[in-house]
Amino acid sequence: MRDWPAVTWVIDVDGVVWLAGTPIPGAPEAIRRLRDAGERVVFVSNNSGPTLAEYTSRLATAGVEACQADLVTSAQAAASMLSPGQRAAVVGAEGIREALAERGVTVVASDAVPGPDAVVVGRSTTLDYDELAAASTAIRDGARFVATNTDATYPTGDGPLPGAGAVVAFVATASGRHPEVAGKPYRAAAELVRSRFGSPRVMIGDRPDTDGAFAIAVGAPFALVLSGCTTAADLPVTPAPTLVAADLAGAVEQLLAGTG
Repeated sequence: MRDWPAVTWVIDVDGVVWLAGTPIPGAPEAIRRLRDAGERVVFVSNNSGPTLAEYTSRLATAGVEACQADLVTSAQAAASMLSPGQRAAVVGAEGIREALAERGVTVVASDAVPGPDAVVVGRSTTLDYDELAAASTAIRDGARFVATNTDATYPTGDGPLPGAGAVVAFVATASGRHPEVAGKPYRAAAELVRSRFGSPRVMIGDRPDTDGAFAIAVGAPFALVLSGCTTAADLPVTPAPTLVAADLAGAVEQLLAGTG
């Protein structure tokens, strides 16, 4: 039996709650307002880099209390696509390795013998050419190619930086293979959210191509905020959002008032 309200708000993190860890003004207060109203707030992030403990610590530093059960990441979605006992190589950060370990998947090198069953690729800030070459070779030799997500950019206060999609594109080009994508808006992430939280009240995010499409995948309205990757100059966008707000605080204000 569920111990949370039937209404669940699914909120993206990067570009909605914070920019590179710096809280967006009003976001922590908006989340507290939702919880004070008896709503369940969960976070779904395509950033596969941080571990769950790092996520909750960073959220706490930003003024947002959260437990690990409140989080769904693209690393978890990628891990859910593999079976316990399989072997996977990783191009990416520690969050992927943690998710694979929790799934019972053994992390091995791309050039391990025998070769890995899969290569999981996510965002990394410490790329190595030899590592990318070995991963591409393993995929050409038959390993599954699983991408945590294909977001081209990662929002920061100083503008966008290369996202996981940039790394995935390198491996796809070098291997000649297209990836199976796990994170928003794809099936693995949608299934994780529905299985853990049921039908969301709304999906709030800053990217129509991921958050908007993900809202459709989980059967929820899409609230677009302009505090991250999407700006007013980009409007109109597809899919069309149910509402548009400057930031999370504005979206929550509209939705609680019933004007969205």
